[in-house]
Amino acid sequence: MTDHPHSPSRRRISAGLASTLAVSLAPSSARAQAFPSKPIRIIVPYAAGGTSDILARTLGARIEESIGTRILVENKPGANSVLGGDLVAKSPADGYTLLLTDVGSLASAPSVAQNIPFDPLRDFTPITMIAWSPHLVVVSPRVTARNLPEFVSQAKAKPGAMNCTTVGAGSAPHLAGALFARRAGIDWAYVPYKGGAQALNDLAAGQADVTFNGMLATLPYVQSGKLRALAISSDKRWPTLPDLPTVAEQGFPGFMTGSWQGLLAPAGTPPAVVARLQSEFAKALTAPEVAQRMTAQGAEPRPNSPAEFGEFLRSETAKWAQLVKETGIRAE
Repeated sequence: MTDHPHSPSRRRISAGLASTLAVSLAPSSARAQAFPSKPIRIIVPYAAGGTSDILARTLGARIEESIGTRILVENKPGANSVLGGDLVAKSPADGYTLLLTDVGSLASAPSVAQNIPFDPLRDFTPITMIAWSPHLVVVSPRVTARNLPEFVSQAKAKPGAMNCTTVGAGSAPHLAGALFARRAGIDWAYVPYKGGAQALNDLAAGQADVTFNGMLATLPYVQSGKLRALAISSDKRWPTLPDLPTVAEQGFPGFMTGSWQGLLAPAGTPPAVVARLQSEFAKALTAPEVAQRMTAQGAEPRPNSPAEFGEFLRSETAKWAQLVKETGIRAE
């Protein structure tokens, strides 16, 4: 005897199939909905006090309440930022270990360093670009030059005598310094540091002569009188520093450099988790009070989509590979 299509037994079977189907589909959606269920770590591959560190802590504190969990910022400097990047690349792809870093870690690293244990384009999932910060060209108090042409004349008068601080070989400050030296026809030595704060402190103490460093981390040293700014490397004067001329204005047309930061997760992180993280960081970056404070301190918020950030990474990698080829920069 066959059950009627609407009989109780048929309804029980249908309900059972629906329940089974719901269970089979639940894991992926549940994981997305449950994220996050524990603290999120943001790894910064530089020492505390630099641009990437400042941004990670500022944004982490901002999104803790809206994302519903603690944001823990951990500094993992070493090996020209390779140690921190490798830690994240080899972490579980679940969205709980992220990398907030800059051009030196991602775009120039493949060309500069030998035997990097990860591929910046293959081993990470882009989440969003964070910010762009022009470089300030700042000098130690022991340098007497009051503008860029004077400084170039002094550097040319004593080839090899000037020291330029960098945050490791191939970092944004190193690339900017190399590009400027090439344009100006000067020769100086590069002094690598594990983080921008240490480099700036030693420069202020007179242990070096010059650096090109992200404005966000460098401006407080200028405002306090510990360092003297000769130029800014943006395409036009910065709103909060209207009296500081650009590098281009002082005899180097078209010269523009800066540091950008971005947020990434290990490759294979679920798209729903990436989307949630992108949304939270984009909201924080576009909040009026955050955007205004960052601009005043020297950084432009630049959130974008994971796809847009991925394309940006590919283009930046190609651009800096050409400079590295021309200058012969290599990690020590």
